[in-house]
Amino acid sequence: MSHPDYRLNLRPLGTPRGTSSLAGPRGVGASPGDKKSKSKTIRGKKKSIFETYLSKEDVSEGLKRGTLIQGVLRINPKKFHEAFIPSPDGDRDIFIDGVVARNRALNGDLVVVNLLPEEQLKVIKPESDDKETEGAYESDLPEELCGSHLLQQSLKGYNDSPDVIIEAQFDDSDSEDGRGNTQNALVDGVKKLSVCVHAKGKEDAGAPVTKDENTFMSQDTRALPEKSLQRSAKVVYILEKKHSRAATGFLKLLADRNSELFRKYALFSPSDHRVPRIYVPLKDCPQDFVTRPKDYANTLFICRIVDWKEDCNFALGQLAKSLGQAGEIEPETEGILTEYGVDFSDFSSEVLECLPQGLPWTIPPEEFSKRRDLRKDCVFTIDPSTARDLDDALSCKPVADGNFEVGVHIADVSYFVPEGSSLDKVAAERATSVYLVQKVVPMLPRLLCEELCSLNPMTDKLTFSVIWTLTPKGKLKLVFTLDHETGLPQGCHIYEYRDSNKLVEEFMLLANMAVARKIHCTFPERALLRRHPPPQTKMLNDLVEFCDQMGLPMDFSSAGALHKSLMETFGDDKYSRAQKEVLTNMCSRPMQMASYFCSGVLQGQAQLRHYALNVPLYTHFTSPIRRFADVLVHRLLAATLGYRELPDVEPDALQKQADHCNDRRMASKRVQELSASLFFAILVKESGPLESEAMVMGVLSQAFDVLVLRYGVQKRVYCNALPLRSYRFQKVGKKPELTLVWEPEDAEQEPAQQVVSIFSLVEVVLRAETTALKYSAILKRPGTEGLLDWQDELEEEQD
Repeated sequence: MSHPDYRLNLRPLGTPRGTSSLAGPRGVGASPGDKKSKSKTIRGKKKSIFETYLSKEDVSEGLKRGTLIQGVLRINPKKFHEAFIPSPDGDRDIFIDGVVARNRALNGDLVVVNLLPEEQLKVIKPESDDKETEGAYESDLPEELCGSHLLQQSLKGYNDSPDVIIEAQFDDSDSEDGRGNTQNALVDGVKKLSVCVHAKGKEDAGAPVTKDENTFMSQDTRALPEKSLQRSAKVVYILEKKHSRAATGFLKLLADRNSELFRKYALFSPSDHRVPRIYVPLKDCPQDFVTRPKDYANTLFICRIVDWKEDCNFALGQLAKSLGQAGEIEPETEGILTEYGVDFSDFSSEVLECLPQGLPWTIPPEEFSKRRDLRKDCVFTIDPSTARDLDDALSCKPVADGNFEVGVHIADVSYFVPEGSSLDKVAAERATSVYLVQKVVPMLPRLLCEELCSLNPMTDKLTFSVIWTLTPKGKLKLVFTLDHETGLPQGCHIYEYRDSNKLVEEFMLLANMAVARKIHCTFPERALLRRHPPPQTKMLNDLVEFCDQMGLPMDFSSAGALHKSLMETFGDDKYSRAQKEVLTNMCSRPMQMASYFCSGVLQGQAQLRHYALNVPLYTHFTSPIRRFADVLVHRLLAATLGYRELPDVEPDALQKQADHCNDRRMASKRVQELSASLFFAILVKESGPLESEAMVMGVLSQAFDVLVLRYGVQKRVYCNALPLRSYRFQKVGKKPELTLVWEPEDAEQEPAQQVVSIFSLVEVVLRAETTALKYSAILKRPGTEGLLDWQDELEEEQD
């Protein structure tokens, strides 16, 4: 709810981070970084910085005619002035340059864009790295393919690795050249760098490294090859503000103490540079903030954006809460959860009253007549001994004809979540459980997860079961039943990804496929399914060329063929496992996101396919305790079996539920990554500096990305943070290379050269930054003692 003060005609205070400067009459057209543009008044009114949004009618008409395009906005976390939306044709992403062109849209928003004319297309310089010219996906490898745990396998050889293996992620604050984030990582005595050029010279010799590899050109683009151009656009409407409009950050006083604004507002500076700076009323701030601002320099606050006017660089907001000291786990964690809209409040008494009150709960007699009784069968779970919410189990028994009856048994969560109930509404809103390093934010109350539905040993429970009759070779036919069962053997604790995990995963995938076929066959217009589109063609073609050049016999004809190639091409030593992890990461870049959808809103069988699994139909059925999509699928499956009526939901309404599940899954995934990153940053701060071998994953003109093998994290190393005399970037075919010329430690020594390319092994040091809970990566000088020699260690392992 806005405050009357927010209607003040605020004077813009400079250009926020990542903005293009103030632009022409409609707020668009000036080039990024033009410091000479100023805000001017027109007939007594301030000139707008941002364009007025189109009307709903114009947007609807433009989308129908195809003159406008809609898509989810992704802002590059490393270059926050760059944003992208997917291209409808699956080709190269559409580029949106700067805050002005983004027109107040935030990361994750569903936006409508208008393509810019040809002369304003983005020109991709030949030496740019392809992944930097595409949208910065956090990680697009579908969950269904993430069970192979390549990362954990690649770390298996380290006896001194940490007990908890944290999944790989980039630090969001990294930019391509590292400016503003690597001051504490700079090596003393670094001289001014010069740029050496290769034979085809893309830059002038001796020029400082300040150019962006990707630029807009006013030249005649018709003379350029098509693959050098990228479609560009500006945002003209926000269809749905999916970003929470909440941010964590720090309070600062405004610079001009004599201004009218200084007496009414403070400046909120978000930790996430993709969020604009925000004016907040001083009445929301601590009482002594104006007189003692330094006391709050390290205090983390939450702020919510309430407005962002066309004539103001900064947004307007309300200070929601003081979290505590930055760098501490709980304040940082609460900030992450709030930013991504995760409801971590306790379940209300109204919600809890929806569950059975008398414990222990017993199965009502009428259920026995509706379900198949499997209590005499041997049904077991394969889970860690510490697991509490056991929602899946397996069974296998021989039958008279020599075949086997194999069953997957999933807790019947939908039985306890009546449609339209308070419990149903809160579960639908949360849509997924969120797994942090130190705790879980559950989708459903603990009583339901750990007692009523959990398939605990020696207890009678209700389940959905998918039962196959298989030949000894593992093939024939499906039987769908509703049942309850007991898990007899206790689960065992499993740390590594062993054959038992693969067994469970394979059967869960098969069960999901079987249920997808069943519900789609019965309700072809109302089935909730999960699709995965084919990869983006341009990026995939580039990857094919790269693999050919590197002599890697990869088959990209299908997801299955690609997976087989990855398994067969690389061996099982640490170097090969690291190579496989790097290439798997590269293969994930062209991938599009898997998503839930209602079958009735898409046309054609090809639209329904799941590319990664290479199957025509797929859904999520096996995890109803932690995913609401599975609860919806259970209700549909119950209707196909005549156990209940078909849910009264039209295809469009079901699609909205699917969209919400997609949004919350993405938010949950990002929160998990940030939680892991938070804990690893604390590890580096408390135990660092940490040294490790690393393998290069990607090379840019001024930096390169590495997989840190001992800890499994990905990090960017910046050339301007190293004691280099010079460096040179070049592309050999599709293979980018950086040649580093190190400044000698001894004046009598010759400068050492080091070539960095994909799959190169390097030695890095991870060290904490003093100004924030972040860490940076520094490349160790070649030949420096103190790190294990990769080859020696590999030989010892083989011995």
